[in-house]
Amino acid sequence: MLKARQTQNAQKIVGLLKAAGEVTRLRLLALLSEGELSVKDFTEILGQSQPRVSRHLKLLADAQLVTRHAEGAWAYFRLSDAGPGRALNDWLFQTIDPASPELRRDRDKLAAVREAHRDQANAYFAKIAGDWDKVRSLHAPDSAVEAAIIEMAGDGQGRLMLDLGTGTGRMLELLGGRFEHAIGIDSSREMLGIARTKIEEAGLGNVQVRLRDITDIGDHAESADLVVIHQVLHYFDDPATALIPAAECLAPGGVLLVIDFAPHNHEFLRTEQAHRRLGLSDEQMAVWARSAGLEVMQVRRFPSEKEQGLTVCLWRLERRV
Repeated sequence: MLKARQTQNAQKIVGLLKAAGEVTRLRLLALLSEGELSVKDFTEILGQSQPRVSRHLKLLADAQLVTRHAEGAWAYFRLSDAGPGRALNDWLFQTIDPASPELRRDRDKLAAVREAHRDQANAYFAKIAGDWDKVRSLHAPDSAVEAAIIEMAGDGQGRLMLDLGTGTGRMLELLGGRFEHAIGIDSSREMLGIARTKIEEAGLGNVQVRLRDITDIGDHAESADLVVIHQVLHYFDDPATALIPAAECLAPGGVLLVIDFAPHNHEFLRTEQAHRRLGLSDEQMAVWARSAGLEVMQVRRFPSEKEQGLTVCLWRLERRV
């Protein structure tokens, strides 16, 4: 029995080493250390065909070095966060020289791919900024969702609220009056122009908006009693890259509210409206929350009243104890 178990363990170790022990697969793992990526992203970065990249990724997934999540016609990959695969990945990244020319070129191409994604999203925002609230109203009944947002945000008032990806500033209108200061952050000038107008009309003198990337918020570390990310994470290749800096902004006892779509199959949102994710699942949210040192404390769902509509989900996240 012991010998059989030892043989099984040895075979698993050999399988792990075989999967990782190839140059292209090592490059894939190194890229995934920067966050989740799709097959399409890999083909653009590596300059290899989709079938070839998919074969490499399948070997890595079979060896449990990476995990795969399907979203409609696309698939996203991330490094395994547990087990022997996680241990081997950790060792590899301690051993591999990140400054090697090939890995540095891959990172440069990754940065260019992500910049192209941001440009695509910003171009969409600029195009539909004036109709943003109208578009949002088609997804789910705003009144019920907003009542739940108010409830999940808590009854107490606080010093600072951050609204990341504020868009037209609706969350600032809804919640900003509860706080001494409220700041909306967005990378779209067109959206912020509308948000500023709405804030002025509402007479919210304690509210301001700023043009910047929502991941560049280190100056608010441990200062926000409430952070809101409303209908934003589906524009990210790797939502954890937005959740981690958001979590770092939470003051002791602070709350992070995420509002987004449940998983769906509406591919047109990706091709026509720059969505990178076709919704977010509870399982994904739990993984991303853990990576940010948070825990999902409450979830609420609001299905659309329209046939084939989208379900809106609300997640309340707090620091893990």
